Amino acid sequence: MPIFSAPREDDLFLGSSFGLHSYGDLKQFERFFLQFLFDFDHNFEKPVGFLAPSSDTLIFAIAACWNLGIPFVSFDTKATSTELNRQFEQVDPGLIFANQALQSKIDHRDTIDIKQLDLTRSLDIDVVLGFEAKNYSPTTEPDNIFGYFFTSGTTTGTPKIVPLKRRQMLFAAKSSAKNFKPRKNHFWLLCMPLNHIGGISIILRSLLYGSAIFRMKSFHPKMIATFLTENKLFQAASLVPTMLRRLLERSDFFVHQNFKAILLGGGPVNTDLIKECRNKGIPLVPSYGMTETCAQIAANPILKPSGTYGPLKSVGTVFEPNHIQIRDENDKAASINTTGEIWIKGPQVFDGYLNLDNKNFFDEDGWFRTGDFGYFNAKNQLFIDSRRSDRIVTGGENVSPFEVESKLNKLTHVKEAAVFGITDNEWGQKVAAVVVTKNGEPINSASIKESLKQSLADYKVPKEIIQVDTLPKTRTDKVIRSKLPELFLDQAEQKGNS
Repeated sequence: MPIFSAPREDDLFLGSSFGLHSYGDLKQFERFFLQFLFDFDHNFEKPVGFLAPSSDTLIFAIAACWNLGIPFVSFDTKATSTELNRQFEQVDPGLIFANQALQSKIDHRDTIDIKQLDLTRSLDIDVVLGFEAKNYSPTTEPDNIFGYFFTSGTTTGTPKIVPLKRRQMLFAAKSSAKNFKPRKNHFWLLCMPLNHIGGISIILRSLLYGSAIFRMKSFHPKMIATFLTENKLFQAASLVPTMLRRLLERSDFFVHQNFKAILLGGGPVNTDLIKECRNKGIPLVPSYGMTETCAQIAANPILKPSGTYGPLKSVGTVFEPNHIQIRDENDKAASINTTGEIWIKGPQVFDGYLNLDNKNFFDEDGWFRTGDFGYFNAKNQLFIDSRRSDRIVTGGENVSPFEVESKLNKLTHVKEAAVFGITDNEWGQKVAAVVVTKNGEPINSASIKESLKQSLADYKVPKEIIQVDTLPKTRTDKVIRSKLPELFLDQAEQKGNS
């Protein structure tokens, strides 16, 4: 099992526009947090829940949960009331720390304002641990669950719950460190949401490395360009393609000579972005991974001085001791340069979804069926042809077309609908819908969008809606999804010419 050395208390842990904090501050916060949980009679067999936007306090709380061996779940602040309350039933958190403005969205008897954990307050109090807290022993065994994460529900429209174990994070951090990691007292830029493994893994890897995080509440291109170009304390950043594109649009965006890498994930990567990074000498690490593998499980090495690699479309090689197989339609090993389904196995791979029969996701030998498709070249470099089923990744957010379709089909004038992603220069993909109405009555796109906003987060609402007479289907009445983009473009063209 990978082992990491503990940071010194005076080492830098977190920076933001609100100031700097050390690992000593984190240690003090952990005492406060632990006693707080005991004071509120938290059931330690249940996870702690968080429903709050990015803040220094939230990062401290997530870090404290990891160090104290307390499982947690961080919910999407953009989710609707219906979505959140359904997730509460599934995960059953003990206490939920929620932003006051979001508390009206939820119905949970043990909800606490996250301001109760405010850093100014928690770091100023001289905590005296009670008997129970003083005798608390952290449960930090490798196979203990550290957190629960929701997938996008790519095949059923219902998000699945991924319990992630500490061993997964330990192996993921060790593997990533072989490629790059910030030095102590240097920053990993964090501007990702804190309900995805992408953002949370930055916190946990930094804890294991003993390095520092610099938190930005939201993506701010001008400020980030200044940090990465001029401030030598910044050595790493995690971005999705949309963010990287906006940075590259700036003529003043470069990186300083001690900058180690941008870790790129969260959706399809345009090779033009990679070429532009190479031309600017920006070290870039496109990777392959998912929630079930605790983020990246394959990545390219950083090559100096250009900071890129070849071939451009590859996502690199799998992290040892994990393994990837490419299987054909007969479940046999596919030949080199032949596309097949991706199966994975190893200590980074989760053990199964919560509250589901996992027989359909694992074979008898413990290999996980990802639902993604790709191939290996002769050098064992992995190439991704398509990601899980018909998942849409827009601006780094995952959207299940099946979830959006179910909402569309509930509208009184909609007979049936199909949802898919179309390429978009700004967001990577955008959500689009093809709709068949009852009695052929014309649609009102604006009205449909407003109706969907009552039950869907904004990024899930289709940006484009086209009306058709029928959907393309197989003989067994299944929608032929591969024909939807072409159908959409044909209808959009006809609409533009009318």
